[in-house]
Amino acid sequence: MPSLFKEAIVDDFFILSRGLAGEILQKYINYGFKLGVFGDFGRYTSKPPRDFIRESNRGKDFFFVADRAEAVKRLSQAG
Repeated sequence: MPSLFKEAIVDDFFILSRGLAGEILQKYINYGFKLGVFGDFGRYTSKPPRDFIRESNRGKDFFFVADRAEAVKRLSQAG
């Protein structure tokens, strides 16, 4: 199960009005993939990206965490 460093994601991903995040998430979900993105997300202070991160973290398929170890742990629990 893959984990991805936040720096590998373009900043446009977090501009939700552009739809990039939704398109990517939908592809992952359609194909049954799970993904943990790890890094510092503190710079995203506006409501839409914070809400997006919080909602994603409630699920088991796609989430944002602080470090790789936590991403691997959550992915292994998601089974």
